[in-house]
Amino acid sequence: MRAVVVTALGGPENMQVAEVEKPVPNPKQVLIRVEKTSVNFADIKSRYGKKGAGKLPFVPGLDAAGVIEQVGSEVQRFQPGQRVIAFPANGTYAEYVVASEALTFAIPDSMDFDTAAASPVVSFTSYKLLADVARLSPGETVLVHAAAGGIGTTAIQLAKLLGAGKVIGTVGTKSKAAIALEAGADHVICNDTEDFVEKVNELTGGAGADVILDSISGAVSERSMDCLAWYGRLVHFGNASGEVGAIRTIDLHTSCRSVLGFSFGTTRAKRPELLQDTAEKVLPLLADGKLQIRIGKRFSLEEAADAHAWVESRQSTGKVLLDVRR
Repeated sequence: MRAVVVTALGGPENMQVAEVEKPVPNPKQVLIRVEKTSVNFADIKSRYGKKGAGKLPFVPGLDAAGVIEQVGSEVQRFQPGQRVIAFPANGTYAEYVVASEALTFAIPDSMDFDTAAASPVVSFTSYKLLADVARLSPGETVLVHAAAGGIGTTAIQLAKLLGAGKVIGTVGTKSKAAIALEAGADHVICNDTEDFVEKVNELTGGAGADVILDSISGAVSERSMDCLAWYGRLVHFGNASGEVGAIRTIDLHTSCRSVLGFSFGTTRAKRPELLQDTAEKVLPLLADGKLQIRIGKRFSLEEAADAHAWVESRQSTGKVLLDVRR
């Protein structure tokens, strides 16, 4: 089968389409004919050897949408011909992948493959962050850092759907503010011209945000404590800044505030069973259009290096898809 292979760690020029062996499912896996897959920033990190890199050469990619072609002898929930999304064991920039039954999810008939391919990482992660980790209650104020990104725009929408009273987003530059506003943010703070701590406290009458979603780390994590409400929850789920932040214990017990950590990758590896309920909650919202994933650009499998270069340029907005069958 055709697949995109990373032949050396480094830039996108180290990716090429090659003929590789078609995977064979074990008794608990399904074989999926991939229609489309998405480009996630984690794929770029793995290409540099920073996160989840396999032994060279390896196929990158986290999620895929396609049609089941074969099921293992112990698989009970699926059969050939079903349309699914999955988080496969092997990389997803390929014509075929295998995935465990526990990490495969049927998609509604009304959902197209573009939506299916664009949604798994951002929608599942956002739901887990808000509903299960932060335990968002109706009427609470949510602050979403990096609000113009894939998870940011999805989390803004989900926060509203889950009953948030006010959603505030932060973005790096003014040019990205419109994206967060289009997703449904009530207010957007531009970090290049505004101090997000001062602005959040101003917008909340000094109370602060009840839930803060932080994928940046470093100083952003530390300063977020200065605009976190009493009984508030700071959910840390990434370190885009590459920095390490320090939280003081004195900032927690008296104010009854919490700092919580979450990794979608760890959850897939260690507690995959937790994602079944997430899928049951999220997929209907995507199918009926209540939750929408913005798609920025589409590339063919042969154009995967160009897709990576586009995402890495930080110019991209919305999800970037690879059309495997184009």
